[in-house]
Amino acid sequence: MTGYIVRRILQLLPVLLIASAGIWAMIYAVPGTPIGALVGENATPEQIQAAIQRVGLDQPVLVQFWAWLKSAIVGDLGRSIFSRDPVFDLIMLRAPATLQLGLGATLVGLILGIPVAVISALYPGSWIDRSLSGWSALALGVPTFWLGILLILLFSVELRWLPSASTYVSIFDSPWGAIRNTLLPALTLGVYVSGIFARFLRASLLSELKADYVRTARSKGLKERDVVGRHVLRNALLPFVTVVGLMMAAFIGGTVVTEAVFTYPGIGRLLIQAITQRDYPLIQGVILFILVVHVVINLMVDVLYAYIDPRIDYS
Repeated sequence: MTGYIVRRILQLLPVLLIASAGIWAMIYAVPGTPIGALVGENATPEQIQAAIQRVGLDQPVLVQFWAWLKSAIVGDLGRSIFSRDPVFDLIMLRAPATLQLGLGATLVGLILGIPVAVISALYPGSWIDRSLSGWSALALGVPTFWLGILLILLFSVELRWLPSASTYVSIFDSPWGAIRNTLLPALTLGVYVSGIFARFLRASLLSELKADYVRTARSKGLKERDVVGRHVLRNALLPFVTVVGLMMAAFIGGTVVTEAVFTYPGIGRLLIQAITQRDYPLIQGVILFILVVHVVINLMVDVLYAYIDPRIDYS
């Protein structure tokens, strides 16, 4: 297992390098520079040139990229053009909030999606299956920003149970405060992703329920609960785990719309702020962080396969 993890990490290094170059090229392909917003509309040519030299935009693109890459390897992502704070510190300030929201949304999605998928798979074609499939379609079709507004109107305006503007409160500092501030955005994202989870897991369960080993287990007199819980569900989790990992990576990478609706201080809002201000170092740092999150979660999913399915050989 250790050798497999090392090989996977070595395989991911070229991916990170190529993706880093793509991030750099993509940003420089966008017309305009942050200098105008940095020095103001009434700046003189001398002030503009001094600002360009200060932020290093007078250097050739390849020189800028190489300098940034060398620093990024050791964790130095530069400084924000506008706040002058280290980019790494700005990201780490927002990352716990996004991580807490992403894990909460994934948990809500699993709580809602798994029972729907199991019940639908056990009674295919029945009215229960059609009703739950309708729920999955509805969860996928409702825009997250609209659902978030409805939840704010219900739980914040009418019932006054939860705050309409969510702030980050660490669950380790105040569990109840964290739940109050994270529940609405997590529920907004969790309802949507529950439809995805339910559809993928239902399809996987239906495929496994037709397998020969299921008929053998039933013929031996095993209870349906044991057949589904101990055998079918475990085998059906393999493709499902991949979907869960991808959605979790997307959440941790930043959910711009939901964070904007609830004014949640996460990575998504930081990225929008950086793009609005054309803060190149901050944009590059945030996108690189999102990329690393996706790579790490994909590696974790690959390792998790071994514990779900012992038939997989990692030698």
